[in-house]
Amino acid sequence: MISVLVVDAHPLQRLGFRMLLESAPDTEVVGEAENGAEAVRRATELGPDVVLMDIRLPGVDGIEATRRIAAAGGRSRVLVLTAFDVDRYAFAVLRAGASGFLLEDARPEELLAGIRAVAAGDAVIAPALTRRLLDVAADRLDDDLTAPVRDDPRLDSLTRREREVLVAIGHGLTNGEIAQRFTLSESTVKTHVGRVLAKIGARDRVQAVILAYDLRLTRPVQRARPGLRRPRPGS
Repeated sequence: MISVLVVDAHPLQRLGFRMLLESAPDTEVVGEAENGAEAVRRATELGPDVVLMDIRLPGVDGIEATRRIAAAGGRSRVLVLTAFDVDRYAFAVLRAGASGFLLEDARPEELLAGIRAVAAGDAVIAPALTRRLLDVAADRLDDDLTAPVRDDPRLDSLTRREREVLVAIGHGLTNGEIAQRFTLSESTVKTHVGRVLAKIGARDRVQAVILAYDLRLTRPVQRARPGLRRPRPGS
């Protein structure tokens, strides 16, 4: 049974989530919180598998609450569900340590699937957010896309194959796709992924993707901007 702590400032929202989660055979609500400080306290007390977190909370907001829960190093993983300012908040939430980010218009089955995935240690990002997150990552990089890979001691601990796997994770490849690319079994890839996450100190694949972008191991596809044309060879 997957235990869930529901965090939302609105009682009717919390009730709706409770009804959905308790109607499923494998999830249960072990507690609720209406603000960020209470969320951190209850996560420590209850140790739920998943914290379903809203961003807009009174006092301590959902981003800071997520950071505190992740920093505590407990078993709880945070799945953020919100309708507010996705472009502004998505990267901040994921950097804070969230294991997933879904929109409030997600279908009930999508939310339940997200909770199950996060509880199993996977990362979840709403499909509609993936392209936008990559765009935000691209905008945060320097204009010079030819800049070299940044030095980081975490990379020094990786083997050549593990570094290749990290780059593949940064490109959003699944274990099956990584296995096909490098002619490996999925079980071998799973072992490599686990070692990579442990060595770089990432809780999940989302954190690994962020690191890959930060260190320039993964680069966004360069897209022509409106009104600009790429120079032709010889021009």
